[in-house]
This record gives sequence, structure tokens and C-alpha cells, in this order.
Amino acid sequence: MNDHVVDRPSVSGPNRRRFLAATGLTAVGAALAAATQGRAGAAPRTQRTAAPAGAFTVPAEDAPHTRTWMAWPDSTTIWGRSLLAGVQADIALIARTVAKYEPVVMCANSASAAKARSMCGAFVTVITSVPVDDCWMRDTGPVFRTDGAGGLDAVGLNFNGWGNKQTHAKDARVAAGIASYAKAAYTSAALVGEGGAVEQDGRGTLMATRSSLVNRNRNPGKTQRQLETALCDAYGASKVIWFDGVNGQDITDDHVDATSRFLAPGEALVQMPLASDNDVYAKDARQQYRILTESTTSAGAPMGVAQLQGPDYGRIRSGDPEFLASYANYYVCNGAVISAQFGDTGADTAARATLGRLFPGRTVEQLDIDRLGTGGGGIHCVTQQQPRP
Repeated sequence: MNDHVVDRPSVSGPNRRRFLAATGLTAVGAALAAATQGRAGAAPRTQRTAAPAGAFTVPAEDAPHTRTWMAWPDSTTIWGRSLLAGVQADIALIARTVAKYEPVVMCANSASAAKARSMCGAFVTVITSVPVDDCWMRDTGPVFRTDGAGGLDAVGLNFNGWGNKQTHAKDARVAAGIASYAKAAYTSAALVGEGGAVEQDGRGTLMATRSSLVNRNRNPGKTQRQLETALCDAYGASKVIWFDGVNGQDITDDHVDATSRFLAPGEALVQMPLASDNDVYAKDARQQYRILTESTTSAGAPMGVAQLQGPDYGRIRSGDPEFLASYANYYVCNGAVISAQFGDTGADTAARATLGRLFPGRTVEQLDIDRLGTGGGGIHCVTQQQPRP
């Protein structure tokens, strides 16, 4: 499963799931997008020394937030004129919903800031000092870290448009711009990647797909071990659990955050396909589940793995067989879990109940964001947390 996930035939516009055709990627670019290194099944998951006390680390997503960062899309070149309005409505809905629980700052271009303010409402702060190309703040924004002693800094993952598949001149500068606005010291990681490509438990363990990061379109010439070191340095972690992933089928090369998530140190969640589903994403999800059940944390504890059942494609609102609906692409904010619903009433209800059980004390909000999904994304994709120091 990928994190930019949804495809509906009823709405016109470019489709991120079929990006190779939609962007006119050259033969060379397509070959690079398909090339990965070190894809040896459940290959060794090496472990490094844990970060010392007081070092900067990326907290788990359920740690208290200062604010949520988002970005306002306004490009008809990227979205198409008819789809853009619906995507903006979905972004505004997500922003208004998160703003019920914590402050939201929306980065917008000057020409579209007034529309963003009108659609998002008075409880969302819209700024124009950080221009954007698109709305995928999870991938373009900084990864904030804390040191447990009141310190905050930020790391940029050197966003390159998912391997130069989309224009990103502005988005490449978003991480540094937000860090400056937040008055956080900023450094660049020693790799190219995206926030949606990495999950962290806040206690030293990461998970990621090789297809997205051990890929020449992001990190030519770098081995899995070199990238693991760079990830651990950036996140203040000591172990990476790797999945093979799915290469070249979506613009992200299969981000982990639509399939597998951390609930707590030693606890993970995987969205599972129906038993009858057997496409590449279903096989990917099953492999991720198997690998996690065989894994341990950075501290050596066994991993408990919960299952979140995905919907029945025959019952969701979309009739497109390529529609990949991810409940797991939820966002945890202060006091709430913001997730999607897809029109399969039984599965939607069950997903809400599962998330409520897994996140006791938090309100579960389910939103119809099919327009955003048509362009290939979900709620986690368009949000980025700034943790409290």
C-alpha cells in the first residue's frame, strides 16, 4: 500500500498513482524510479547504539504538539482546474478539524492566501512567508526533534519531488522556511527522503520501505547501511525495520505511513487487505505484518502488532479498482485521531472502533477526503506535527 493512495474515475485531473504516464517521465527517469538496492526479502535489520541522554530525537506522533503545519495547494498545473477546488475543500476540512484540538498553521502562496483564509476559517492561521508548490506537508516539512530539556530543533530531508517526479522548487525550501518561522535550529539530513517514508516510535526504532529510500532516484550510490546510519542520525534512533515496499507504482515508491504505523514502543499497527485481495499492495501489507511480528525494538523487546482491517473495494464510494483506501494514514493530534472514511459503512465503523480502542481517551474523527485521495493522498500526508519542547 502507498501513502498517496486514491484514484476515482469520476473526477478529472492528473493521477498520482499513475504518475509515470501523467508526468511524462522520461525513459531514463522511469528506469531510475524502478531501480533499488539491497532488496533481499526480510534482510538483516541492523542495530546501532542508542542516542545518549539529552540528545535530540523525534518524538512519537502522540506526544503533545505545539501546532500542526499544513500547506495550501493552488496549482492547476499539478491538480487540473476541476480537481483543485475539491482538493482545497478537503484540505480546509482537515485543517478546520485539527484546529478543534490544536493550533494549525497553513502555508500558502500570496495569490491564494485570501481563499485559504476564507475556506479554513478564523481558527486556522494562514501565512505567506513560506511559499509552496503543493499540499504534501508530511513530505516537504521539517522533522522536528526535542531533547527532553526544553530544546527544539528541525531536520530537513532534502525533498526532491519524490525522485524528481514533480516540480518542487518551492517545496524544497519549505522545511527550512518553517524551521525559521518556528525559531528552531535547522540541519539537513545526510539523505534524500520524505517524512511519509519513515515511521518513528520516539524511543529509537524506525520503520521504512527500501523501495522509497534505497532508491537511485533519491539516494544514488548509497547503500542501505549508509542510509540507515543517516536515518538514525536524523531521527535520534538506533534501529530501522526495513520492508521491501512496492517500487515504481506510485509517486512515493510506497511510503510506509499508509500501511504500517507505530502505536507505542513495541507496538505497531498494520492495515490488512481482505483475504481475497492479492495485488502488489496486499502482498506488501502482509509482508510488513510478518516482518513486524518477527521484529524487536531498539531495546530488544518483541513487537506487538495490531491489525486494522481495510475496506472492501466493492463497497467504497469509488468504483475504480485502483482505489487504495488507507485508514492507517491517520493523524494523531492533541486529544484526537483524524482518519478517513470511504463509504464502506461496515469497514468505516470497524476502523473507527479499532482506532478508538488503540487510542483510548482520544476522539476519533472520520472525514470524507475522497477528492484529496483522487490525487493520491491522505490525512497524514498533508499534516506535520511540531512537538512541544
